[in-house]
Amino acid sequence: MVPWVKLGTAQIPNNGGELTFSQRDEEFSIRLSGIRGELMNSRVYNSEKELSQMGCEHLKSTPNAHVLVGGLGMGYTLAAALKAVTPSSQVTVAELIPEVVEWNKGPLGNCAKNPLQDPRTNVKVGDVKHLLNSKTPTYDAILLDVDNGPEGLTHSDNNWIYSIDGLEDIYEVLKPNGMLAIWSAGPDYLFSVRLKNAGYVVSTRIARARKGKGSKHTIFLAKKPG
Repeated sequence: MVPWVKLGTAQIPNNGGELTFSQRDEEFSIRLSGIRGELMNSRVYNSEKELSQMGCEHLKSTPNAHVLVGGLGMGYTLAAALKAVTPSSQVTVAELIPEVVEWNKGPLGNCAKNPLQDPRTNVKVGDVKHLLNSKTPTYDAILLDVDNGPEGLTHSDNNWIYSIDGLEDIYEVLKPNGMLAIWSAGPDYLFSVRLKNAGYVVSTRIARARKGKGSKHTIFLAKKPG
């Protein structure tokens, strides 16, 4: 079997651990220290695509829409968002870790067909939280895949996003009829209740890790009423 080759490492802020970026033939992997298994793999991305498709479904004919993607990862969420919106729209992607952006500018970018090169893409290196608490209605859709779900795994500061205070701040930056879509490794009934308490109209969907098979992930869809 062809061995994995380590291409780089990156530290997650606030003692969140170390990411290791590796390649084997045309396959790429990102692992987190202290966690068994992979955090991301370039061959397993269906639920990330469905996050964007579900979150941007209402924007397929909307000119000048603005979408925020929290978490670049391997670029699949961003690529699917760009595909889901109109040519005049803009997609801002916030990524906490600079090295992840650089990895996506290299060979990894080919996996998702280089979404960072799309002129509609605007990259912000830093915590997505800074874009979520401006109190100004800005985004028609917000797609968050910044962690393992409502219980933060890689970065403790992500817990704010899933708190009632965070959800209320996100509500403020969504435009009327805007959609908040959140990826999670599994269901969380109490988080659905929290979303409803923050004012959203809430539904959940199941998305498979691979198309038609693989692990079952949860997509929380939270709409801001018009």
